[in-house]
Amino acid sequence: MRLTILGCSGSIPGPDRAASGYLLEADGFRLALDLGNGTLARLQAVCDPFTLDALVLSHLHPDHCADVSALTVLRRYHPAPPYDPRQRRLPVHAPEEAPARLANAYAPHEAERRNTDLSDVFAFHPLHPGARRIGPFTVTPVPVVHPTESFGFRIEHGGTTLAYTGDTGPCPALEELAAGATALLCEASWTDAPGRPEALHLSGAQAGALAARAGAGRLLLTHVPPWSDVDAIVAEARAAFSGPVEPVEQGAVYDL
Repeated sequence: MRLTILGCSGSIPGPDRAASGYLLEADGFRLALDLGNGTLARLQAVCDPFTLDALVLSHLHPDHCADVSALTVLRRYHPAPPYDPRQRRLPVHAPEEAPARLANAYAPHEAERRNTDLSDVFAFHPLHPGARRIGPFTVTPVPVVHPTESFGFRIEHGGTTLAYTGDTGPCPALEELAAGATALLCEASWTDAPGRPEALHLSGAQAGALAARAGAGRLLLTHVPPWSDVDAIVAEARAAFSGPVEPVEQGAVYDL
């Protein structure tokens, strides 16, 4: 399983850094995991977006799905696509409100919003708990705690497990999500401090403690906003977890 970091900036894009987006590849299958602001540009630097086989969205905040609008334009209006995108719609596994919410984001004005439907180029599949097959991957969505419907994912292939938290505050579901993962791709949006909203994001200390409890093989920290101190977040995580810890960087590739 190969993981490529398309973007890793938390909440908003940063200077020369896209928001959340990742590409997983195995057995010739390409699965995009979130597609936040700026990630379609990075995806085009890695591969032809028409070669994507599926897209999974953890939740519908713009920093995780804004570039679906750009992908819609590409799939609808490219003058010479390699296949008919209306005959070969891209599977999109996303929260239940995704078809309506993504159409709202795409439509430029109210009259068009009432008639916008993205199902001509996307085949939407609502997320719910329980394992599903997406190409060669076994993907298990796990509901997590965030101000909107949000999921983390266990993604398994060939004896390797990537656990991705999406955006979440501390919650019991994270134990199931991360247990024994080969790699834990974990959001860490700030340092540990009193008064942080518990149902919003994780600190570096909380990410490290989760990796330690789960027995994860390595901890990959992501979703650090431009205003947060990444070195302090990493130091907190390393104090709580004795295994390998690193902040991911845009463009980094991991063979798991």
